[in-house]
Amino acid sequence: MIRTVDSPTPVSAPVLAAYSYCETVTGQQARNFAYGIRLLPAPKRRAMSALYAFSRRVDDIGDGALADDVKVARLEDTRALLARVQDGAVAEDDTDPVAVALAHAARAFPIPLGGLDELIDGVLMDVRGETYETWDDLKVYCRCVAGAIGRLSLGVFGTEPGARGAERAPEYADTLGLALQLTNILRDVREDAGNGRTYLPSDDLAKFGCAGGFHGSTPPEGSDFAGLVHFEVRRARALFAEGYRLLPMLDRRSGACVAAMAGIYRRLLDRIEREPEAVLRGRVSLPGREKAYVAARGLSGIDTRRHTSRLTVRRRA
Repeated sequence: MIRTVDSPTPVSAPVLAAYSYCETVTGQQARNFAYGIRLLPAPKRRAMSALYAFSRRVDDIGDGALADDVKVARLEDTRALLARVQDGAVAEDDTDPVAVALAHAARAFPIPLGGLDELIDGVLMDVRGETYETWDDLKVYCRCVAGAIGRLSLGVFGTEPGARGAERAPEYADTLGLALQLTNILRDVREDAGNGRTYLPSDDLAKFGCAGGFHGSTPPEGSDFAGLVHFEVRRARALFAEGYRLLPMLDRRSGACVAAMAGIYRRLLDRIEREPEAVLRGRVSLPGREKAYVAARGLSGIDTRRHTSRLTVRRRA
């Protein structure tokens, strides 16, 4: 069982300043993520911002315009910084605010920092231009860049004492990360193609006549692009259904955070399913008011109660 408590000790001024920097980064760059973590109490919200700021740094290296060998060197430098955090070698007056905040968060919560090593591994896969033949191949990548984030977040959230099946919470957090990442991949098909990246499994692309890739605002000639999207949407929905088993194991505000973030991506998935070709014309997104509505639903506990009742029915059946 994974349990956490909000930090009971005062936070020093340098650490608060480091957290403030991370929260600014999160607010400016993590539109969907920020809607969820604002529902958390301050210590957990700050810790999640530190995780996001470090993860953002890793992603920005991978997505930047640097030469590949420079990216690899920068990523290994970031891995060395993570090792300093893991070894407790980052002082409160260190000049790197992300390292200071992450080090404090790791002392306050049982965060499995090895997940950030996995994230770096995943971004290195991007730098190497890896492609994926099967869904099992793609899952390895998704677990690095998203499943690991789910497990890291669970270290901050913790599970409720006595929660049934809590020993499987890391597995469900990982699966929910896969669901979010597959949704991202569908949303960003055109953008990724423009950057020379293909994430969808080549087996799936061939099955639906899309092996040639995506180079314009319309589907490849003779392809069943809608069939491909609907196939991947069904896969993502199954992952969401499994990952949602995590919700009843969390306290109310942590559950609200997860429900809000997952709910936003579920609605994105709905939009993509209704109009598959929209992802070839631009990035599909939700308006702010709809994200706020999803966050409010999460805080109300509607999604958690609904999933708990479904699990109860299944157990009785």
